[in-house]
Amino acid sequence: MALPATPESGEPKGQLTLELGHTPAHGEADFLVGEGNALAHGRVMAFPHWPDPITLLTGPAKSGKSHLARIFADRSGARFAAVDDLEKLATEGGTAPLIVEDVDRLGYDEAGLFHLLNQSMRELRPILLTAREDVANWPLTTDDVRSRARRATAFTLELTDDIQLSQMFVKLFGDRQIMVDPKTIAYLVARMERSTEEVVILADLMDRLALTKGTAITRSIAADALDRRRAARGQASHEQDWDTQDDE
Repeated sequence: MALPATPESGEPKGQLTLELGHTPAHGEADFLVGEGNALAHGRVMAFPHWPDPITLLTGPAKSGKSHLARIFADRSGARFAAVDDLEKLATEGGTAPLIVEDVDRLGYDEAGLFHLLNQSMRELRPILLTAREDVANWPLTTDDVRSRARRATAFTLELTDDIQLSQMFVKLFGDRQIMVDPKTIAYLVARMERSTEEVVILADLMDRLALTKGTAITRSIAADALDRRRAARGQASHEQDWDTQDDE
C-alpha cells in the first residue's frame, strides 16, 4: 500500500494508510531542555518574577516556541490573542497575561500591536511574543512598532547538538507510543538535515512508512525516509548502508 503524497515528504500519490491520531505532549515535564533553549525555558519558568513585562521567543519552526507558550499559559493563565484582538485588548487594558504567537507571520494589525505593547509597558502587563525572525526582519511598515518590540527581553531557541536532536526524536516517537532503537536514532541524526523541522517531518514519515509496511521503525525504514527527503529536495540518494541484521 503506497503512502499519500505530502508537501513535506515529496512522496508519490497512492492509497491512504490508516491514520492513527496521536497527541503531542506539551506539559512542563515534556519540554526537552538543552544548551540552545535553556535561557528561554528559564525565563518562562521564572514567571511571575519577571523584571520586565514583555518576553520575545524567536527560533525556527518546531524549535519549541509554541510548547513554551503553552507552558506559560498553564503557569500564568494567559490567553492566546487572535489576530484581530490586539486593539481591543489594548483598549480594555488590565494586567491579565497574554500570548501573541507568530507575530512576524500572521498579519497582526500594526496599530493594535503598537498600542498593546505600549499598554503592556505602561501597566506592566505580561506578554509573551513568539516569532521565527528577529525583530529587524519583521514585515512592518512603521518603525514605531519595531522600536517597541525591540524593548522586549528576547531569547532565541535553537538545537545545538546531536543529543538534543536525539532527544527530540525520542519525544516525538514517545508521543506516538513507539519504541525505537537508539542506534536507529543515532543513524538518523548523523545523516539528516540538521533542523528541528526536519526531525518532525522524519518522525512522521517513518511512522507512516512503518504502518504501510507493517513493521517496526528500523534502520532500513530510517534510510528509506532519508532518501525520500533527499529526493524531495532534489538531492542524490545515498546508498543504503545499514546492516540488515540490525533490522531483525
